[in-house]
Amino acid sequence: MPATRDADGYAPIHAYAAIGDGRSSALIAPDGSIDWWCAPCMDAPPLLDRLLDAPAGGRFVLQPRDVQQVQRRYRDNSNVLETDVRTATGLARVTESLNSGPAGRLPWSELARRLEGLEGEVTFDLLYQPGTRAGTCTPWMSDTPNGCVHHAGPVMTVLRYSERVEIDTCDDRELRGSLTLRTGDRDMIALLASQDEVLPVPPLADIDTRIDRSDREWRQWVDDLHCDASRHAEVIRSALALKFLWFAPTGAIAAAVSASLPERIGGDKNWDYRYAWVRDAAYVIKTFLRVGALPDAKAGFSWLMTTIGRHRPGLAPCYTLRGERVEKERCIDVRGYRNSQPVRVGNAAAEQLQTCAYGDVLEMASRMIDAGHILDPTTARLLFELADECADNWMRKDSGFWELGDAQHYTMSKVECWMALRRACELAEAGHITTARLPRWEREKDRILDWVDAHCWDEAKQSYVMHAGSDRLDASLMLASRFGLGDVRRERFISTREAMRRELSDDSGDLLWRYSGMQDCEGTFISCAFWMVEAYGLLGETEEANRLFGALLARVQNDVGLMPEMWDPQQEQGLGNTPQGLSHLALVHAAYAIDGQ
Repeated sequence: MPATRDADGYAPIHAYAAIGDGRSSALIAPDGSIDWWCAPCMDAPPLLDRLLDAPAGGRFVLQPRDVQQVQRRYRDNSNVLETDVRTATGLARVTESLNSGPAGRLPWSELARRLEGLEGEVTFDLLYQPGTRAGTCTPWMSDTPNGCVHHAGPVMTVLRYSERVEIDTCDDRELRGSLTLRTGDRDMIALLASQDEVLPVPPLADIDTRIDRSDREWRQWVDDLHCDASRHAEVIRSALALKFLWFAPTGAIAAAVSASLPERIGGDKNWDYRYAWVRDAAYVIKTFLRVGALPDAKAGFSWLMTTIGRHRPGLAPCYTLRGERVEKERCIDVRGYRNSQPVRVGNAAAEQLQTCAYGDVLEMASRMIDAGHILDPTTARLLFELADECADNWMRKDSGFWELGDAQHYTMSKVECWMALRRACELAEAGHITTARLPRWEREKDRILDWVDAHCWDEAKQSYVMHAGSDRLDASLMLASRFGLGDVRRERFISTREAMRRELSDDSGDLLWRYSGMQDCEGTFISCAFWMVEAYGLLGETEEANRLFGALLARVQNDVGLMPEMWDPQQEQGLGNTPQGLSHLALVHAAYAIDGQ
């Protein structure tokens, strides 16, 4: 049976599947309702926003009557979604895709839904209700000579459908109809959208053909990868999930598809993640490198370095998908997922100092070069400047890995600065960047690690703490196994890891809260648990790494292999934005760590 909606009409966050075209992604509930789609681009105001306003938000629904069973899956090595629907009277299949064209993404948005009758007879109810683009417009309809058009601000949409679809209502606010499929029937319903441009209305047969062409392109992308992880299927599915976040027009990588989904139901931690964070983008780029997706990694790397260079001096935590500064955070008048307020657009983190970002950039560049690629002079100069800036700034208080309002000497920020200078020294010694500051970087690198040992180690807890002067723990430090802290401070790192298992984990011992005190404020952070897997795998403790990895997959992946940001271990439900880049890239690195890579 489809995941149950609550009394107000909200589906569980973790129940959504996604489809995407390299420019935007749509979220589909198991009951056949597309509840989120920002068209034509993922950072645009949403055209479909039932996700944040179940009673009144925009939606595109194909809902079977008398449903008994729903089985969903992505096609093998593809992001084309298939759903088999068993009802009291028959069996039907829905195949869904945000279509691409013969040369990549289409110059319009084409959300295609193919329906096939497999057994007996199945009736679907159709509803298309354009949203208000987060309260910025009132949708309206115009009956043009070439079709009925629904307008939502600057976005024009046309619903295309087969002749057997019976339309009951078509007005400013909605289009309603139904379709009955019998064995052997094949029909098509597609939502087309464009903004401030002519809207093509292609033949339905062409739209239908593009579903399979898009599927072939996804499979070709996977075929071109070089993935040798023993957990091959899980790695490939997470790599495909990361493609939902890739913004093809620029090469930027968003942190998540959605915006303002709560980290606790009814809570106020509801953030807009449709921007490119330096950290998240760098991690995704490293993940693409690891699985052999070189074109994606190169595009992301070039975009990120160019964007950072354009906005010098300084290093902002995040940018828009077009490489601009993120707008100031504001609240909009939307109900919010399960009435979780406020609903935010923009992100206040854009104005923070996060010294850990130096490590993210230098580590990413190091991985790019280790893979055999060549730096251009401009990028080499920028890396030199960032390393020197890191050497100047590492002693400053900042907002830390978790972007907190309380400026402190966060341990993870210091560790990442240590790692940034370590990578800078390696790049300079190998001849990739100038050695002009190499002696200084070497001395400063050693000072950082000494400072961390002196100020961020708690003898009573036998653990590194969240920041100097604190006794709280911070699960982000598990990432430091990847950065080499487990090699140079092995005993202290292992002791810190075990302290986190004691103090930050749920009752199962498998999931972790981000840091001390979050147990009553939000869900456990899925990527932290995979970082823990990595912290076991890279230190050779393969048995526990394997056990934990399997337990996490069984618990936090949905039926199609996607994961949100957080997991509520009491209610066994997802929280936060979805699909979340950090969750999926952490899975990939954890899988390689199990193999000792």
